[in-house]
Amino acid sequence: MNDQANSVEQRFDAAVTPIAAWSRHDTTWMLGLFGTAIGAGTLFLPINAGIGGFWPLLALALLAFPMTYYAHRALTRFVLSGREGADITEVVEQHFGKGAGTMITLLYFFAIFPILLIYSVALTNTVGSFLEHQLHIQPPPRALLAFVLILGLLAVVRCGERFIVKAMSLMVYPFIVALLFLAVFLVPHWNGGILSTATTLPAPSAFLHTFWLAIPVMVFSFNHSPIISAFAVDQKRVYGDQAEGRSAQILARAHGLMVVLVLFFVFSCVLTLSPAQLAEAKAQNISILSYLANHFSNPTIAFVAPLIAFVAIAKSFLGHYIGASEGLKGLVAKTGARPAPKLLDRLTAALMLVVCWAVATLNPSILGMIETLGGPIITALLFLMPMYAIHKVPAMRQYAGKASNVFVVVVGVVSMSALVYSLMQ
Repeated sequence: MNDQANSVEQRFDAAVTPIAAWSRHDTTWMLGLFGTAIGAGTLFLPINAGIGGFWPLLALALLAFPMTYYAHRALTRFVLSGREGADITEVVEQHFGKGAGTMITLLYFFAIFPILLIYSVALTNTVGSFLEHQLHIQPPPRALLAFVLILGLLAVVRCGERFIVKAMSLMVYPFIVALLFLAVFLVPHWNGGILSTATTLPAPSAFLHTFWLAIPVMVFSFNHSPIISAFAVDQKRVYGDQAEGRSAQILARAHGLMVVLVLFFVFSCVLTLSPAQLAEAKAQNISILSYLANHFSNPTIAFVAPLIAFVAIAKSFLGHYIGASEGLKGLVAKTGARPAPKLLDRLTAALMLVVCWAVATLNPSILGMIETLGGPIITALLFLMPMYAIHKVPAMRQYAGKASNVFVVVVGVVSMSALVYSLMQ
């Protein structure tokens, strides 16, 4: 009898084994997720999100955390549902078959890779402008500058995925300090700004139209899907059966940090500038930092802005490189080729270097269009594919029947429709 009781007690203890205490590993990943999500796009968010007025911005602010958290948690669970060590490209093939796996891997790569190219161009432009206007140094030829910058980032890449995440987490600290500094710096200059639009409620049709078109802006401002696969694989390696619970904790803290910090920065900007001034900044196609530097004629902002942009772009480049290289390696695997892992890493890095360098040198105008076309793909992979898997994949059915699933599907469909509508305009 006692043996039976002891057996039951042992099984009960095993069933409720608590998740290990929070560790430095978890903090590194939390900051790595933050670093991938919060990039150069954050510097345009006050303009793109605030231009529609106070009430749509308030609605977006209230939905920012659930939109970000539930979608990325679902994608993480999807990757965790695969076999040990399988990344997203392998899990898709495992659950949906070889044909679907190849197609989604192809879409995954071509949705992320253009963003990497855009960051290459932006990095070259930012450093070139900083050398010329702030340091008053004639920048080297664009081809040489682009090569040195991209080679420097790929040198970090060559140190391995864990080093990339660690480097990104370290770069996050000065970025957080800089954003907080700017947000607090603007507080004495608050003049109501966007609150001038809060005195009258917009017509329901106007509100819904503005809100509808602004949802993709908020979705992509906090998007870090390119690094989710690597995150999930590492969590499974470290925590095993407890990976899902710990992943949810890390995601919640990362998203809480990014939403609070970024929204404080956004509201500080829009309380300083009027909707007309935000529209002027949008027409000039410059970041909020550049506009603020001109608006206040402040040399400190003018000097600091490019440095903040550089850190933002560099860490986002590293995070998106993980996703792009994963997609490219997945495509190679789908061809049946099986090169040695180290050789494949070198070939991937070499190809990325050549293509990113060429694009950064040429700066083609088609890049923006390619990024826009990739928007619906990222939305489908982030919001809709995990929800489809919950209903089709046995390992995912434990997550069925949750209200958060309906919320994720609705946001995904609304975001997709807004992106398609914008493309057709």
